[in-house]
Amino acid sequence: MVTSGAIGVGARRLGLKERPRAIPDKQAAAAVGQGLLMREYEQAFLARGVVVGQVLLTAEDTVDRQRHLNSRNTLLKLWEYNAIPIVNENDTVAVDEIRFGDNDTLSALVATLVEADLLVILSDVDGLYASDPRVDPHARRLSVVEELTPELERAAGGAGRPVGPPGTAAQLAAATIRTAAGIPMVLADGARPHVLRDVLAGAEVGTLFLPSRRGMPARKRWLAFHHRARGSVTVDDGAARALVERGGSLLPAGVVRVDGSFAAGDLVRVLAADGTELARGLSNYSADAVRRIAGRRTSELEAVLGWKGYDEVIHRDNLAVNPRRAAGRGRR
Repeated sequence: MVTSGAIGVGARRLGLKERPRAIPDKQAAAAVGQGLLMREYEQAFLARGVVVGQVLLTAEDTVDRQRHLNSRNTLLKLWEYNAIPIVNENDTVAVDEIRFGDNDTLSALVATLVEADLLVILSDVDGLYASDPRVDPHARRLSVVEELTPELERAAGGAGRPVGPPGTAAQLAAATIRTAAGIPMVLADGARPHVLRDVLAGAEVGTLFLPSRRGMPARKRWLAFHHRARGSVTVDDGAARALVERGGSLLPAGVVRVDGSFAAGDLVRVLAADGTELARGLSNYSADAVRRIAGRRTSELEAVLGWKGYDEVIHRDNLAVNPRRAAGRGRR
């Protein structure tokens, strides 16, 4: 179970009149609030004879591969002991550059950690609508979403001016992560009585987001969603087709531009000529080296660099194609 509220609870206990804005104030409020929040969960679950355990995460806990695996092992071990993990972002230490950003994203990433069978997001809306129900009295709730399209993104406020209810864009982003991992997600109204029972019973509650036909392997999920990119490379149309349609590696000849400063082994974004993200992967070379070999044939690399390196800028095994691009071509 992913929860929020530590900062708000702590701020009230500290007697603050409004929610703190500065990071040190938020961290202090979270330090007070986390214990209070867990006490509420512990008492509620103990009334049902269920043990809970607190798990506090930062983005670095999913970005770093070893910490990623450690976090997964902790969650799975709690289940072995029949304890329910109560997960929250560790606001006492998190700063902007290591924050998840919202609990919808956090819940989707936690779900990928444990390869959950289903993600349920309980919200203040009862599903995804084709238009904004605040202004359209005839707005239609979508019972099932088979594919996340640009039109749905716009309806949820994911691009351009938001037209959907507040927060829906973040929930749609969570759906993107989760469905790409091959597991369904339900967005439902948290105020509805017995909502979880109804969802698990298969009732038509909220909006069901169907998963992709083929889920990503665990390592590629980590590359696509849990790892932070340090820079980007832009590729020509031929390289783009090789990556997306044929599942190939990225060769130096296809690179036309390099942005950012990254080291060998860092994650980089692979962009099309129009700036859309095609994939993410671990670079075999630093940004400076990629700039030197961009557009070159593999047979020229040793002469350009002065040493024998890899034939590929990013090997296919270390490359995760954007789920929407992959879905459009039937590739993973």
